[in-house]
Amino acid sequence: MAGAFFSELRRRNVLRAGALYAAAVWAFAQGISQLAPSVGLPDWSTRWFLVAAIIGFPFWLVYDVSAWVMRWIIAALIIGFPFWLAFAWFYEFTPSGLKRESEIAPAESITAHTGRKLDFWIIGILALAVVLLLTDRFVVHRDSTLVTIAEKSIAVLPLTNDSGDKDQQYFSDGLSEDFITALSQFSGLKVIGRNSAFQFRNSKDDAQTIGAKLGVAHLLEGSVRREGDTVRISAALVNTSDASTLWSQHYDRPYKDLFALQDEITHAVASALQARLMESSGGAVTQSDRPPSGNLAAYNGYLQGNFYHARGTEADLRQATAQYQAAIQADPRYARAYAALANAWTGLASTYLSGPEAQQAYTQARAAANTALALEPNLAAAHGARGNVLLTADFDWSGAQAEYRRAAQLAPDESGSLFNLGNLLATLGDPEQAIQLNQRALATDPLSANKYTWQAYYLSGLGRLDEAAAAVHKAIALQPAAESNHQQLAVIEIQRGDAQAALAAAQEEPAGAFQDVALALARQIGPDHAAADAALKHVIDKHADLAPYQIAQVYALRRDPDNMFQWLDRAWASRDPGTGYLLFDPFILRYQHDPRFATFCQKVGLPTTTNAKALLNRPGF
Repeated sequence: MAGAFFSELRRRNVLRAGALYAAAVWAFAQGISQLAPSVGLPDWSTRWFLVAAIIGFPFWLVYDVSAWVMRWIIAALIIGFPFWLAFAWFYEFTPSGLKRESEIAPAESITAHTGRKLDFWIIGILALAVVLLLTDRFVVHRDSTLVTIAEKSIAVLPLTNDSGDKDQQYFSDGLSEDFITALSQFSGLKVIGRNSAFQFRNSKDDAQTIGAKLGVAHLLEGSVRREGDTVRISAALVNTSDASTLWSQHYDRPYKDLFALQDEITHAVASALQARLMESSGGAVTQSDRPPSGNLAAYNGYLQGNFYHARGTEADLRQATAQYQAAIQADPRYARAYAALANAWTGLASTYLSGPEAQQAYTQARAAANTALALEPNLAAAHGARGNVLLTADFDWSGAQAEYRRAAQLAPDESGSLFNLGNLLATLGDPEQAIQLNQRALATDPLSANKYTWQAYYLSGLGRLDEAAAAVHKAIALQPAAESNHQQLAVIEIQRGDAQAALAAAQEEPAGAFQDVALALARQIGPDHAAADAALKHVIDKHADLAPYQIAQVYALRRDPDNMFQWLDRAWASRDPGTGYLLFDPFILRYQHDPRFATFCQKVGLPTTTNAKALLNRPGF
């Protein structure tokens, strides 16, 4: 009985159908795991469009393929398996079409011929799955060697300051940053940047959790203690998959041998990872934070400047400029210190100063950036610093673009250079390219809320609203109290035409100018016109000097181009940084075919073309 049933299963190709289904599921799983991360973001995926097959095959219109979605897909495929087998039992494909098995005379059956076809399909799909599996295991890098990605990635966690003196924190942080810079010079080695790695200072997470969050296979961790003329460093290389230690060492060296000690540790780590120094290619040049002269006093001043610069308050930025100047006084040819000084002056002027005081700070920044370039023309940080001055102080879009491009060429994996170039290209009307560059920046800075926020701006400008919402939600998850994220979420909901969701998002924005602007924008598409008028009046009365560009956005939503262009002129007169949004702003671009738009672009030095999309002209707003 059992033998006869088994023979009938074979005759009706049910077993082959089951094998085909299993092979297709495996190939599908390999494809998902291979392509879902291709956008470069840890929690994003490409849209998958797969055709719904006969009963049992799931519909594959999937967005944001994350772990829970994959579980549901696999569950659906498992549930569908018996239905697929039942279909193979009851039906047969014939030259006349699909027929029930009971309707076909034995002499007319072509199950044997169909079985041979199924064999070919099974072999083909299994071959495809094997190719995808091998491709997933190996990736060709710039040096044209086959390496396993998971074995070539590392994050340098901030070294613990064991001195007992909190004033020595700058020193342990500085050494950690030096290791990041030094390891970044090794070919094919993915090194997480400071911003993301330093978020795990004093973290209680284990190595596996940190590795998963940063997307790396290894962690470099340890401690440093400076006592008089001696430096003590303990370092360990940890495998994040099982928290095992691959290499560890303790060092006691004279302070005067600090640079040699740093190099020794760097090469020990690189050797453990079987990485080799990058050969100059494609314009990339070895970058270093150290003074070429080896002057330790200058280096110490530079590290202290970085420590204050990272804090970002006005007082800290002023202290940073003093420390960088002390470094320069110790070594007048320290190009990296000049570049850092330029960035500190630019940040101080753009964030905290105005009028003549701001212009004086920009003058200092410009001089420092030019000196850095004169001393070391191939220093990526110097080109980046000059680009910042040209963009922020002079609104010289083309000049800034040239500097950012050169910085990215010299340091192709440095997240800051990639982000700056992408942001500038979006300003020049190419948010698509900005998205690609920002994705590359996120590969080594995966926990940067700011980069996710900007990614949302670019995606929103292209009308890719689901992706934009996913990006801004990621930014909110990383930095819940940050400003502007809920405002951007409100903008996305406005583009969708959902007045209620837009207002709810605006109300979640932290109190202040960003919330006032978000509420004014959201209310423009709501049914309460009096509330819309009042919200606009509130922003004008309270933030006219601070947010003229955003007021222009509100008028664009109100379909009032006359006032919109007037406020754009005010924004340019006050050099409102919001002007940089112009060519990927879905509200302002509603009037890109108005002759005044081209006139304004010409006045501010921007092109008149863009690959961004204007807000759709939905009825009612």
